[in-house]
Amino acid sequence: MRTKILATALVATAALTLTACGGSDGGGTGDKAAAEVKGGQKPGHAFVLDAAKTKPDLVLTDTDGKKYDLLKETKGRPTLLFFGYTHCPDVCPLTMSNLGIAEKKLSKAEREKLRVVFVTTDPARDTPKRIRSWLDAQGGTDFVGLTGGFDTIEAAARSLGIYVEKPKKEKDGSVTVSHGAEVIGFSPKDDKGHWLYTTDASADRYAKDLPKIIEGRNP
Repeated sequence: MRTKILATALVATAALTLTACGGSDGGGTGDKAAAEVKGGQKPGHAFVLDAAKTKPDLVLTDTDGKKYDLLKETKGRPTLLFFGYTHCPDVCPLTMSNLGIAEKKLSKAEREKLRVVFVTTDPARDTPKRIRSWLDAQGGTDFVGLTGGFDTIEAAARSLGIYVEKPKKEKDGSVTVSHGAEVIGFSPKDDKGHWLYTTDASADRYAKDLPKIIEGRNP
């Protein structure tokens, strides 16, 4: 398995290069790039987007095998959205486990309001059952996991400025999956995406920020 995490141009005022998700079951190594943020942003902290992002009109299949309408199910709820895949060796499980750790520090009332949504970028291999098992292993037992047609997923990611490339099977049998590694935070006040986190965000950072995001305030 090869993974390549690519940066997004979502934040026009920041030059952003994300750490690549490395690893290969074919003996190779993944690309690696240092995270660089300009404009006074502290590493790991949320970007407050100048132009709020519209939540994708996305209907996929959840881990119970049922249709999940993102707009309907998350309307008026603080929502964190991440595109990744379960065979990812480092960035994806780290991101979801950090969110899982942070969520457990919230009050019961806060947890009931929050929605953390994981959308696979590798739908051919990520079945609902596999996604559920993987999310549970990251501590996200109540996280929403979604799969479906790749074109639908890619279009939703692109609408947010997140790059997603169709998985490619290499000659050695490995699969290369390239995708942006940003977490987008949507406010319960207007259902718009106002915040962006990179791979620098730690569990502690999320734990400090989530109560504010749940209230619709800038972290």
